[in-house]
Amino acid sequence: MSLDSDVIVDRRRIRRKLTFWRVIAALCIIAAVVAVAVFVSPAGRNAIGSSNAIARVKIDGLIRSDQTRVEALERLGKSSASAVIVHINSPGGTTAGSEQLYDALTRLKAQKPLVVVVEGLAASGGYIAALASDQIIAQQTSLVGSIGVLFQIPNVSELLKTVGVKVEEVKSSPLKAAPNGYEPTSPEARAALDALVKDSYAWFRGLVKDRRNMDDATLQTVADGRVFTGRQAVGLKLIDQLGDEKTAVAWLVAQKKIGADTPVKDFRLTPRFGDMTFLRAAASVALDTVGLGAISRQLEATGAVQAVDRLGLDGMLALWQPSRAN
Repeated sequence: MSLDSDVIVDRRRIRRKLTFWRVIAALCIIAAVVAVAVFVSPAGRNAIGSSNAIARVKIDGLIRSDQTRVEALERLGKSSASAVIVHINSPGGTTAGSEQLYDALTRLKAQKPLVVVVEGLAASGGYIAALASDQIIAQQTSLVGSIGVLFQIPNVSELLKTVGVKVEEVKSSPLKAAPNGYEPTSPEARAALDALVKDSYAWFRGLVKDRRNMDDATLQTVADGRVFTGRQAVGLKLIDQLGDEKTAVAWLVAQKKIGADTPVKDFRLTPRFGDMTFLRAAASVALDTVGLGAISRQLEATGAVQAVDRLGLDGMLALWQPSRAN
């Protein structure tokens, strides 16, 4: 009888301990979720606050339509930031996404002094974004330009013949969903695509000519799809000045009367972990906490993620794609 009582007491004690640790675990999970939510919220991810600072904005990687980024730029326009330095390191992306970013930066420039610094690359859609600024600064070996538009679609019709697969379709007109990659592109479909590309290219050229006050002869030289180094781009009027962020600050001080001692603070356009799973985000926070920030940043921007992004680009592209060796 005594043994049975001891067993019952032990079981109750174990249950109480188990309940206690379950509560602790639940509280830890809730705290972690709240911490991540605060960290990725507009208030938690930006350091501008109520201070009179120069906002540092970074445009990296492929550019596509992004309403979150537009809304962030609108918040920045209403903030107390005294000026904005936009760092661009992008090969471009979709024409629609690049146009959206250009329009958002143009609206921001109407509210705050704005200068663009090209870090490594501002090509195609990246250069479209840079055109929003009245002052473009690049390093001597930065690459800028690639003024042009392309439309790409893989054609697997020969492969389908090899494996014996035939795609059947019923469509309302010959140019519906053309080209589709399952059959050779007809001359009519190619002509229709050519008209789309030429129309967007004309828009791009007109934007460069107007924003850079460029004559027809210079425009003809720079608008053949090539990229140029910063040293070349100065003479061709694609950029205004060689330099870096310090050069941008000096320009703001001299031309926009910004205080020379005004600090430059980061302003994030998207949640830090916007495209990451919860576990990956939690791992990144943990690595930051123990001082392994470099590994944390690798989690945020891996080559595999960028490759998937490139595959996900749809529609007409303003994108610089250097040729790769076979």
